[in-house]
Amino acid sequence: MSRASFYYTPATESPLNLALMRWIDEQYLKTPFYGRIRMTLEAQKAGYAVNPKRIRRLMQLMGLQAIYPKPRTTIVNPEHRIYPYLLRGVKIERPNQVWSTDITYVPMTHGFMFLTAVIDWYSRYILAWQLSNTLDGHFCRVALHQALALAKPEIFNTDQGSQFTADAFTSILRSAEIRISMDGRGRALDNIFIERFWRTLKYEDIYIKAYDTVPRLMGGLGTYFPFYNNERPHQSLGYRTPAEVYWAA
Repeated sequence: MSRASFYYTPATESPLNLALMRWIDEQYLKTPFYGRIRMTLEAQKAGYAVNPKRIRRLMQLMGLQAIYPKPRTTIVNPEHRIYPYLLRGVKIERPNQVWSTDITYVPMTHGFMFLTAVIDWYSRYILAWQLSNTLDGHFCRVALHQALALAKPEIFNTDQGSQFTADAFTSILRSAEIRISMDGRGRALDNIFIERFWRTLKYEDIYIKAYDTVPRLMGGLGTYFPFYNNERPHQSLGYRTPAEVYWAA
């Protein structure tokens, strides 16, 4: 489903900082509305001797921002066009009605990567995924092309991160005549399905496995995604798998 073309070498981050970044990632899943001050206080309670300056630098390196009052992830480019959010009050009732995508930080024993995925809202089916060692938008476009090789949604939703507002990304959607929707600033629930998936992936695989190399991470994700799509039943889907629901139509 995907192959990573980038490798990360942690040349500048100490083992202590990498451990702290892992902790920040876990805490962020629980409290994505925490900014650097509250995150610093929680880190100090957890035994880390840190200050807000250090927490801010690491969160920026990880691509994390508090969801309120600023966007949740990545950096907004004011020169990029922002599309309106189209899904408020919309009933999701069929596959390929709405897809969305996002980026998450992936901690490893000796470094980190970034992961993007495309999800179908109705079935929770993961259509494509890609790894990168940077927040450059190329790997997001690769995942989008892979997903569009399978099908085409009516609406595609993203956050306001520069990877997704860039014309290089939105032009792919416009060319395919797909309606573009973007989360409101600071709205945590606008892209809730991919957020829930990140939590599931990290607690069921990434945190448990503690991958130490990119090839092992690739292999682990290459095993987990088919398991998630084809074997893992979802309560919200009537204990069917995402694949059963997605391909039933």
